[in-house]
Amino acid sequence: MKAVVLAAGKGRRLWPLTENRPKPMLPVANRPILEHIIDTLTQTAITEVLVVVGSNRDRIQSHFEDSYDNLEISYIVQEPQLGTGHALLQAESHLGDSFIALNGDRVIDAAVIDAVINRRKETTNPVMAITRIERPSRYGVVELEGQTVVGLEEQPHPDRTKSDYINAGVYAFGPEIFAAIRRIETHGEKALTDALDTFIDDQRLEAVRYQGTWLDVSEPWDLLTVNTALLGTERSSNTIPENATIDPSAVVRESTTIGENTVVHPQAAVLDGVSLGENVSVGAGAIVKNAIILSDATIKSGSVMTDCIVGANTTLGSNTTVEGGHADVVLSDTVYHDVTLGGLIGDNVAGGGNVTITPGTIVGNNATLDSGTYVSGRIDDRSHVQRG
Repeated sequence: MKAVVLAAGKGRRLWPLTENRPKPMLPVANRPILEHIIDTLTQTAITEVLVVVGSNRDRIQSHFEDSYDNLEISYIVQEPQLGTGHALLQAESHLGDSFIALNGDRVIDAAVIDAVINRRKETTNPVMAITRIERPSRYGVVELEGQTVVGLEEQPHPDRTKSDYINAGVYAFGPEIFAAIRRIETHGEKALTDALDTFIDDQRLEAVRYQGTWLDVSEPWDLLTVNTALLGTERSSNTIPENATIDPSAVVRESTTIGENTVVHPQAAVLDGVSLGENVSVGAGAIVKNAIILSDATIKSGSVMTDCIVGANTTLGSNTTVEGGHADVVLSDTVYHDVTLGGLIGDNVAGGGNVTITPGTIVGNNATLDSGTYVSGRIDDRSHVQRG
């Protein structure tokens, strides 16, 4: 059986990191989200994977090439990116009577894929995995009658959800799904969920309940949550590479992961929930907690990094503080209240010493932060933040 992985979206809410890489290639536990997903597929009956790519697609194709473990991998380009339904349509000519489709930004267990495959073998009906989460109103709430999906509602009001089950984003389909996608009346994006909403009016869509790992990355703080959830599990390794250098006086907690050629200098502390990418330098006396530091980043001496994501090839000067904690953050004209995000700092940022970054700050790529500056809010790409 083939699997189609929908990995073409840009991920605008994860700006600025998604300017230089597609959303599925953002790292959690020092591996791209998409690698966690494809690794899961190797543990199932799937033998061939079609990856629908779009924005920054070369980053995906060069990473996986034409195989991964026992899987054959091929690529289909979605251009322009007009939604998940439109993405699936691009794979139509490559698929047979039965296939699996799944999102490229949700980390799951092999068990849910196996369950969907097995249900599809037992019936001729399309199948959708569903799961329970604490805040179902963030996602597509699924209304059920027995094992049949009878209603789908995208992001309902928190006080009026009809179910505590959500769409888990794993499906088994046949050719009938393509006709449903084409019936969507829109001049813009064609969402797969919109197609399913009309599909269930006259055909049966079966539900498979699943309560294993289901980790979604939609907003920047989700990266931190997913990173922490994966650290210390079989999906990540907290072993220190032989070519990494950890000073004997430094503290590195077990619930971390360290990349190749990374250096942790004297008296530094790498605490819980931290992923350090390849060639990262953590300066003397620096403290890093609940953070993702991408490859080639430099955190200089005396800095304190809390609840933050630091982009590739970024340098933050001595005694820089990312305060950590809760903030209200605006993404794509939506206000997210009281989220845990000390800061999101893009790629190739040059920071001077004694910079303070307040909770909820987002700094664009290639920005410059002068020494002693107090940085808050949203800083555009290539901005120059100066004192006074």
